[in-house]
Amino acid sequence: MSKIEHAMAEMPDKPNYDLKKTVVLVGLMGAGKTAVGRALALALGVPFLDSDNEIEVAANMSVPEIFARDGEPFFRDRETQVISRLLDSQKCVLSTGGGAFMSPLNQQNIHNKGVSVWLNGDIDLLWSRVKHRDTRPLLRTSNPLQTLTDLYHARVPQYQKADLHVNCAPSVSIEMMAERVVQKLLTRPDVLEPRHD
Repeated sequence: MSKIEHAMAEMPDKPNYDLKKTVVLVGLMGAGKTAVGRALALALGVPFLDSDNEIEVAANMSVPEIFARDGEPFFRDRETQVISRLLDSQKCVLSTGGGAFMSPLNQQNIHNKGVSVWLNGDIDLLWSRVKHRDTRPLLRTSNPLQTLTDLYHARVPQYQKADLHVNCAPSVSIEMMAERVVQKLLTRPDVLEPRHD
């Protein structure tokens, strides 16, 4: 059974929504793209996929191992290939790595074939979520908070180009964040509509 078939088997029988385009979650590490993405996919009755996970499966290596062995440019090339392939497959919720949306080609592909949703969290929130984890290759520096801050300032202008923006806050649960995204998607009938059958 493929990942998509497995994800479909776990979904509710009758989703309440008709998703017309893949929803691509973008934002910095710690924004909640994976957790919110899973909850969102469940709410919409569609599969959840993670571009980093798909790269790891294809390479049979972890993202940190790919960075260490082949470098970031190699990883970014693979990332673009995987995102393009996933956008051409079944409609789903797709979580992307924090740097994926920095690529103009990725931005264009996502805009043309899906809809980008920026999960916007501030530095304090993001740092509180990533500071105790060592799975982020870009934060393996002598001052990871400064590195995260630099990444934030460099990347926010690109994230602001996303089709839709949803603000994160520490007091908002994963399920409530997913509901915020649903409400934002419903403002785009070309992306999501309620089912009335």
